[in-house]
Amino acid sequence: MCKNKAVAQDLLQETFVKIWQKADSFDPAKGKFYTWAYRIARNLTLNELRNPSPLIQTEDLSVYKERAEAEELSIDNLKLNGSIQKLESHHQKALELVYFQGLTHREAHEEMNVPLGTFKSYIQQALKKLRESYQLALFSGWLLIEQML
Repeated sequence: MCKNKAVAQDLLQETFVKIWQKADSFDPAKGKFYTWAYRIARNLTLNELRNPSPLIQTEDLSVYKERAEAEELSIDNLKLNGSIQKLESHHQKALELVYFQGLTHREAHEEMNVPLGTFKSYIQQALKKLRESYQLALFSGWLLIEQML
């Protein structure tokens, strides 16, 4: 009945739990245990098929409703990448290890073979320089737009 293996496994688990919880309501005079358990499993499966889980995404929840937003983000990424390229090589490497490769500071300082305190200062300095150069690039962009108007 159910074509999804994971859902079928969940339904089987729910069936056994429900059988266990409702065991006192089973009446051997009304029918066999097998039939009673089968009906519980069948009803749970049909309910699941009728009312699919609300956790499954059925509609497009795209972050970018319009192409212009995606292009704007792309321009921001280019500016950010350009700002990163202007940093010193050890600052670039520190940012890459922590923010792009997902290493902890402790793992990254060992990778760069520098003391932990020095590595943390690399990150702090890099972020400060990045923030300054990125804000300068944004400010320059706004000035250019102002002049066009």
